[in-house]
Amino acid sequence: MAAQREQMNVVIVGHVDHGKSTLVGRLLADTGSLPEGKLEAVKAQCLRNAKPFEYAFLLDALKDEQSQGITIDTARTFFKSAKRDYIIIDAPGHIEFLKNMISGAARAQAALLVIDAHEGIRENSKRHGYMMRFLGIKNVAVCVNKMDLAGYDQQVFEQIKAGYTKFLNDIDLKPTCFIPIAAFHGDNIASHSAKMPWYTGPHILGVLDVFVKQAPAHAQAFRMPVQDIYKFTEQGDDRRIVAGRIAGGAARAGDDIIFLPSGKKNRIKSIEYFNGPARTEAFAGQSIGFTMDTEIYIRPGEVMCRANEQLPQVSNQFKANVFWMGKQPLVKGRIYKLKIAAQQVPVVVADIARVLNAAELASSNKDHVDRHEVGECIFETMKPVAFDAGGEIPETGRFVLVDNYEISGGGIIVAPVFGSDSALNTHIKKREYSWERSHITPDMRAQKYGHKSALIIITGKIDTGKQRIAKALEEQLFNLEKNVYFLGVSNRLVLAAQDSKDKTLGKYDMLVQLGELAHLMTDAGLILITSITDIDDYELKILKDLNYPNRIFVVNVGENRFNAIGVDLNLPENQESEAAVKTIVDLLVKAVVLDPEYMI
Repeated sequence: MAAQREQMNVVIVGHVDHGKSTLVGRLLADTGSLPEGKLEAVKAQCLRNAKPFEYAFLLDALKDEQSQGITIDTARTFFKSAKRDYIIIDAPGHIEFLKNMISGAARAQAALLVIDAHEGIRENSKRHGYMMRFLGIKNVAVCVNKMDLAGYDQQVFEQIKAGYTKFLNDIDLKPTCFIPIAAFHGDNIASHSAKMPWYTGPHILGVLDVFVKQAPAHAQAFRMPVQDIYKFTEQGDDRRIVAGRIAGGAARAGDDIIFLPSGKKNRIKSIEYFNGPARTEAFAGQSIGFTMDTEIYIRPGEVMCRANEQLPQVSNQFKANVFWMGKQPLVKGRIYKLKIAAQQVPVVVADIARVLNAAELASSNKDHVDRHEVGECIFETMKPVAFDAGGEIPETGRFVLVDNYEISGGGIIVAPVFGSDSALNTHIKKREYSWERSHITPDMRAQKYGHKSALIIITGKIDTGKQRIAKALEEQLFNLEKNVYFLGVSNRLVLAAQDSKDKTLGKYDMLVQLGELAHLMTDAGLILITSITDIDDYELKILKDLNYPNRIFVVNVGENRFNAIGVDLNLPENQESEAAVKTIVDLLVKAVVLDPEYMI
């Protein structure tokens, strides 16, 4: 029966030295959740060292035991009530540890926000209040601690309550209640205090028990970010297993599923579990694998969903609230790496609508977000991503931003953005508007060179012969006195971004540089040939957009893994160069890039 008891994660936050650890220690003691003899042992140790006993020492003692592998159950389930088990999430109060506080509080379903009655509302009291609103935690109780130092004065409590209520109203956070407490003496912790007869509300344990627990993850819509795809070949095993950790919901063999953002559909054939018995159903929290009825190509980072349930949004633009912790500000127009579930893509800060200093509640309009500020921003990813609103499914609605190889910001998606022009399109429009054309027109160049300009992209998996074909095509056209140039993505002199330590941002930089270079060379009337490995629909679209208005041809070698972008020509894997070149040349003739009269 104990295993079936309800659990709730609770984060306790507040300004440094406002009594968070003392409150936790008192909760442990007053609910009988300490190991037998632990309270007496800590008191005896304090007596031996001639220092006054603090309930905060209980928390430190349990942490020491946890590091030694002792009383693991107590370290996980910190205290219990008649209704449920409570798991305390440690949240440091100092401003320099806000990153730790946010990462911990993100797992919480309820919060106790502690304010010192003697010191009053401080900087982090406001900042932590905003963080609770930011993280979407609705079960919040404000504990006005150290009422003993204020003589249990009701007026002191009411003043803090009035001031902090005004602040919370401004940020649209409605706490369940305010509770006057003296954590060290146990006043209003697990029972009502006789020292504050003027207070008639619930004590802390009572308000925790009335907090509403969110629907369990297995009751949500099915979401599994794909971490990897495993292909087996030995001993007659031909399984292709899609693996990941289920973030929400459940799935069964036979379910129709869809992968997003690609939109590819399939059906679950079997559920695979490492070194365990066969099973027909998988739930949230399990690391699991699936085989499919039909073999399709998908990439790690896709989100696997059940087709008959509410699906996540798919867009390359969304509105989000971001708390910035980086050493350098978050800057409008700059590119960062976005990590959401298993997806990692470059993202540009398209707009900063509003910046809020949570400590002072001062709102401003500027083009950057400084450290410890919250920004309401519009983000644009290099390719569409699948996501939910942060308040619906946190695992696919929360993200982090990486700057200079460090996690520098955390965000919660508010809503998708539709109908807004992309940063890339804006860049292209500005480029075309300011492009100073010569008097030599494309038709004049084509007549002079005996061909029209074009970008020819030859793509496919590694070792499919695409680079060999590309070079052979260049040689054939060169011998026919065409203005042609082969550029492989390994040419580091031009594509220096390939050397970037961050492969995600490095690939984006490489694509942009290649697209701009292609636009320049095709505008000059040349035929540019390039071979690229492992490129998808969205990355190909970047090259097409950047090369606009000049022509582009896509030649795929081997398995066609493109979903939305049209491929002009499919060639078999490792085809002989002569046959492949002839097929490509025929395509260029039909497309009137080459004049058939000069191809004899």
